[in-house]
Amino acid sequence: MFGLFKKDPVKKLEKEYLAVMEKAMIIQRTGDLKHYARLIEESETIQMKIQELKNGK
Repeated sequence: MFGLFKKDPVKKLEKEYLAVMEKAMIIQRTGDLKHYARLIEESETIQMKIQELKNGK
């Protein structure tokens, strides 16, 4: 009952992951590959957090 209004952390991380990947795609098209690499690294850490949460359930 108390978990009714609790947000799912996996969904939040998936939205964040998609936003970072979209931003990375735009940055890649502009040619800033260093910034692109940092965003891809950030997206990979988010993806690992998602996997940890999914495996923990």
